Amino acid sequence: MPELILGIETSCDETAAAVVADGHDVRSSVVSSQIDIHARYGGVVPEVASRAHVEMMVPVVAQAMVEAGVEPGDLTAVASTVGPGLIGSLLIGVSTAKSLALVWDRPFVAVNHLEAHLYSAFLEDQDLELPLITLLVSGGHTMLVLMEGHGQYRLLGQTLDDAAGEAYDKVARYLGLGYPGGPAIDALAAEGDPQAIAFPRGMKNDGYDFSFSGLKTSVVNHVRKNPDVDTADVAASFQEAVVDVLITKARRAMAETGARGLCLAGGVAANSSLRQRALDVAAEDGLKAFIPSRSMCTDNAAMVAAAGFHRFGSDGPAALDHGANSSLRLPTLT
Repeated sequence: MPELILGIETSCDETAAAVVADGHDVRSSVVSSQIDIHARYGGVVPEVASRAHVEMMVPVVAQAMVEAGVEPGDLTAVASTVGPGLIGSLLIGVSTAKSLALVWDRPFVAVNHLEAHLYSAFLEDQDLELPLITLLVSGGHTMLVLMEGHGQYRLLGQTLDDAAGEAYDKVARYLGLGYPGGPAIDALAAEGDPQAIAFPRGMKNDGYDFSFSGLKTSVVNHVRKNPDVDTADVAASFQEAVVDVLITKARRAMAETGARGLCLAGGVAANSSLRQRALDVAAEDGLKAFIPSRSMCTDNAAMVAAAGFHRFGSDGPAALDHGANSSLRLPTLT
């Protein structure tokens, strides 16, 4: 009998539930996005996000169970993201998952959101060979992780200030492109010249950590000094600077760690330029690049269920008094 995990994800502004068998077979994946709700504010409003989760949580879970064709008694466990993320949003998902686990008499599994992103690749290619370098880039995180085995990670580097996705949102807001900024800049960049403006590449050749706040400031200053500049050129040049730094560091990490390939994860992994560059450098170096489908880049519960499957196998169930932690870190090897 397959091990069926119901995953629940509410770390930010997506209410999601999914049923996954044996850590890779997605039986259902339902995501209710709040983008239209938050677009009027130019970004995610935590209190608004929490209220939307309360409204959508039960119907989303019900839909995931129906689409998977399973009953509560068929489940092996109920897994939920416990952090990091917006604390109010996290509490909705954690409370729901623990309540269902209690009522259905199923084990509860606590899942780290960052670890869940690492498992999104295995949902679409379970034959990936370890060790792997995963470039996790989203609105809240930018990290280079060496995945040596299941549950065995080494954090090579992370952002020291703005995450890449956060920089995209801030630059898009300044340019009047709306929210979310990533897709807007990616689309506009296709019409511009990525070499038009020589924006800085912060820390490009300095270790594995990242810094994007200086790039954001440079964009603002350039537009202020050159009000007639082509916005498409600004978008393309900004994107080129971000992708250049991300890929340069990821490529160096693959070479220096002996990794067998590169995986992208997180919302920014949907960026067209980043996806193409990852494929290009991996091919040039004789390695494999795994590029997840765009639906698996953004927050979803299938990745939570996949990570929950492996965590349940290694650690067993979590206590029902396990709380949410908005600043939870990726569990790494010491």
